Amino acid sequence: MTNGWKKAGLIGLGTVLGALLTLNFSAIAQREPRLPIPYEDLQLLSAVFGRIKSDYVEPVSDQKLIREAINGMVHGLDPHSDFLDADAFKELQVSTQGKFGGLGIEVGVEDGVIRVVSPIEDTPAYRAGIKAGDLIVKIDETATRGMPLSKAVELMRGKPGTSITLTVVRKDSDGLLTFPIVREEINVKSVRAKMLEPGYGYVRVRNFQERTGEDLVKALREFYKQGELKGLVLDVRADPGGLLNQAVAVSAAFLPKDALVVYTDGRTPDARMRLTASRDNYQRRGEDWLRDLPEGVKKVPMVVLVDGGTASASEIVAGALQDHKRATVMGARTFGKGSVQTILPIGSTAGLKLTTARYYTPAGRSIQAKGIEPDIEIDDGRDTGNRIREANLEHHLETPKAGGAGTAGASPSGASAPASTTPVPATPGQPAAPAKAAPPLPRFEFGSGDDFQLKQAMNHLKGEPVVASIRSVAAANSAPTTITPPPKK
Repeated sequence: MTNGWKKAGLIGLGTVLGALLTLNFSAIAQREPRLPIPYEDLQLLSAVFGRIKSDYVEPVSDQKLIREAINGMVHGLDPHSDFLDADAFKELQVSTQGKFGGLGIEVGVEDGVIRVVSPIEDTPAYRAGIKAGDLIVKIDETATRGMPLSKAVELMRGKPGTSITLTVVRKDSDGLLTFPIVREEINVKSVRAKMLEPGYGYVRVRNFQERTGEDLVKALREFYKQGELKGLVLDVRADPGGLLNQAVAVSAAFLPKDALVVYTDGRTPDARMRLTASRDNYQRRGEDWLRDLPEGVKKVPMVVLVDGGTASASEIVAGALQDHKRATVMGARTFGKGSVQTILPIGSTAGLKLTTARYYTPAGRSIQAKGIEPDIEIDDGRDTGNRIREANLEHHLETPKAGGAGTAGASPSGASAPASTTPVPATPGQPAAPAKAAPPLPRFEFGSGDDFQLKQAMNHLKGEPVVASIRSVAAANSAPTTITPPPKK
């Protein structure tokens, strides 16, 4: 038994060393000097590997143990880094293209459990009543605790017309909730636009996919076919993010040419980027989407609507337009995902989605674990103490100290963002005090006639008083709190 254990341990040590050396050479070769190999720690890992191989109640393959060791190593870094096998890499590509068979929810991991980031509007999950912040504890009969995110996504995806049951825990509900759902083909269009009334346009960006910038431009051109705009609302509420170059494209549509949109700072030259409103930073080939935009797009008064679900790429857009004083940001403080993930190939079939940089707004603000503070805060009753933001997530990156940002420039790697949703604890890392506010109002469709924040955005664009809180309107014997606009010059 002893000789067998030693043999298994040596095999394990050799396998782990091989894996670590592969990661070292493929991910950070030629970037910084090689660090000494931590032999004592690897011997400990080898001992654990050997004990599992020899004493565990059932045989376990070497591949499973190595993969789980890698998953544990990566997931312990921060909430957004992930190891991607061939299937997970394919799923990442699908999510940026916007078409798949499934339920229609953005998901992440919280404390080893699958958490709903945001249900996508007009999808099976949305219609069934799944909400942002729900913890999915079972998929059919399979418990999700400790399950890799890629595996959970695989179980929820499937052929349209097939059924699945999700069991969830909801922070403001007692007991478990079950939701039987029938899968559909999910074809998520990232941009939705309409004219609210003559001269006032509304554009909602649900997430940042490969065609987001191009679709935004088409919507803006349609608006201007009906005449000059007097005001425009850009809605990125509950937008979990997506492709970095598309965030640059959306920002560039409204900013002067070559205006700084975002810059990033990391340990490697590739992680230090300076992205401006120029074609090279949002489009690699084909006709420039922004070339023939109507001139009025650059000057039309704008409001950007944000909330606790506004994350990552959508925070980049809100921060850029706010810093350049191009738009008024209204709503609630955003999620606070101020990090960039880069896809690094590992071998021929796997990859590493690794957090490689923090990003900064044009004025040098880091949004990491802080979020974008709106210029005008509007409470529509949806934001409660139970919602989760970046600062609540385990292993989140700390907010960098003032002056810690770097500068400078390469071209962007693929940055991603399935991040997370929303609201605020009193102090990061500590539980929030029990909420005493009224319960959140029933869910509504963004951009509908019941959209309180959108109504206030329109009031602001027209120079009319803005109501700061729907709760004050609903409270008995209480006059609404208003914000009086400045006198027009």
